[in-house]
Amino acid sequence: MSKKLTLLSTALLVATAILAQQDTIKSSPLDEVVVTANKVAQKQNSTGKVVTVITKEQIEKNGGKTVSQLLNEQAGIVITGSLQPLGSVQTLNLNGALSGHTLVLIDGIPVNDPSDINNNFDLNSISLSNVERMEILKGAQSTLYGSDAVAGVINIITQKTNSTKPIKIIASLAGGSENTYRANIGIDGKLNKLSYAANYAKTSSDGFPAGYDSTGKGNFNKDGYNGDNANASILFQPNKEWNIRAFTKYSQYKAGFAGAFSNANNSTTDYNSLSGTGFQYKMDVLTLTGNYQYNTVSRNLLTIYGLDAYKSYSNFAELYANIKLGNGFSLLSGGDYRYHTMNEPYAKDTSINQTSLYSSLMYNSNHFNVELGGRYNSNARYGNNKTFTFNPSYTINEQLRIFGSIASGFKAPTLYQLYAGYGSGNMNLQPEKSINYEVGFQEQFKGFSDRIVFFYRDLTNAIDYNNNTYQYFNYASQTVRGIQYEISAKPIKQLTITGNYTYISSSQSTESRLTNNDTSYSYSLRIPNHAANISIAYQVIPSLYVSVTGKYVSKRYDAVYQMPDVTLDQYFILGASAQYLINKNIKLFADGQNITNKKFFDIYGYNSIPALFNGGITVNW
Repeated sequence: MSKKLTLLSTALLVATAILAQQDTIKSSPLDEVVVTANKVAQKQNSTGKVVTVITKEQIEKNGGKTVSQLLNEQAGIVITGSLQPLGSVQTLNLNGALSGHTLVLIDGIPVNDPSDINNNFDLNSISLSNVERMEILKGAQSTLYGSDAVAGVINIITQKTNSTKPIKIIASLAGGSENTYRANIGIDGKLNKLSYAANYAKTSSDGFPAGYDSTGKGNFNKDGYNGDNANASILFQPNKEWNIRAFTKYSQYKAGFAGAFSNANNSTTDYNSLSGTGFQYKMDVLTLTGNYQYNTVSRNLLTIYGLDAYKSYSNFAELYANIKLGNGFSLLSGGDYRYHTMNEPYAKDTSINQTSLYSSLMYNSNHFNVELGGRYNSNARYGNNKTFTFNPSYTINEQLRIFGSIASGFKAPTLYQLYAGYGSGNMNLQPEKSINYEVGFQEQFKGFSDRIVFFYRDLTNAIDYNNNTYQYFNYASQTVRGIQYEISAKPIKQLTITGNYTYISSSQSTESRLTNNDTSYSYSLRIPNHAANISIAYQVIPSLYVSVTGKYVSKRYDAVYQMPDVTLDQYFILGASAQYLINKNIKLFADGQNITNKKFFDIYGYNSIPALFNGGITVNW
């Protein structure tokens, strides 16, 4: 283990030993209300599921970052592309899982791109300025959330009206390195029984070269970015039992991209729009919720070979009820319907639909909580399958809680894998299946909390691409073991220390990337065995806040076509930020990433961020 990782781990453990001996009065982090764990609002300490919350306060203090970059600093999350030029492909891996095995939600509703090979949602289409908070739910969650939730769920919760005034406006403007500019304006308010919110964000940047110039003589072009995000929502509450909402979101961006070690002048122009409506009827013993969403994605790739256009459409509808049965028992039951279609250069007008029913029985008492649930899926292409979850937790005392879970997950074959052109699609594919185990404990003291989680996942029937037959097939398997440790400490009133460490050991069987023979690998591509993040923040004076962050990633492996996998070196990068409040309505901020200008690579043959700095102002009235 490297010296840098040892120092980070030692710092976290020393803080644990010292601070755990301080005052043992219960504090508030675990009392925070979350909605993702069981689709209903509940305190974090009332569920045994592993939930991490990125709060509104954290988001406001990281305004110079993207959604992907902020998620990339959380325990167990690797987003390849988050530290490349803006607009780069974002590949999300949670707890060592494969691409496409983490479900992304926006306001609790699944979002994806059916024209993507793995059904991934493009995180470039979400502006951080439009995010209220993010909830990360780890472990197999297919019982409540269906396909793709093999490793977990990330729920991106957008800005909600928090004003009792008829109108409230907030605006920000920032600029920095590589001629990067960000502007945002939002408005929200409340008029009697109607609440509303709207937001527009603009980002542009000259960027830096995506491809790495190994000779230093290529004078590679910069790969720039220009994007817009707009959204609006309304909420009508005619009485205390009912609320009805409608929402719409639109994003578009154009970004340059190149190949490994290449200066190719390629570009992608992406459009994403989603609109929907929903309602909730709430009584003392019954809460009934319904949602509908329509999502469209359009991607246009312009290369030296011409223009390739990809389009996809998704419909999602759900209805579920939470019933309080009494004596600590409650029942969550519901169903959803999903319809996807795509149209791309080599597979025209393809579609698939799936209907699901699910139910989860929960028991909550002062010390013991447990959930037992199951789901039935009926898919038009591969048929039927079932998933389950069992999730107990026990609160020993005010400071210590233990928890565990056993859950199964599945991922339906994507439209691309089923129908890709030139015979590479395979309509006989079956869903990928997994079994996931977690066990851990959580401590909570005044000014200090920590959590350690041990997890194991066995994935079978995974879908891979056969480079011999040039077709997708069910073959690959993956086993992942890991440990995560998270800490939050406040040794004095002005100082806050947070950190996390993740160890992942994985192995997988698949077709050799070097020959046409079957083989096994003792690692997963681009996933480090060790990763750690630390943040030290200090409130210098009531109006001035400063922080320093560090990120360590151990060596990883990346693939090169028909060549041995290459090693990507370990790295450690530093960041810093500051905020100064001129008054309650005006705030100045500054942010620096990779401030030592460390040269590192997350993808073989592609540049990662150099030293980047930006600053700006936020005004609200």
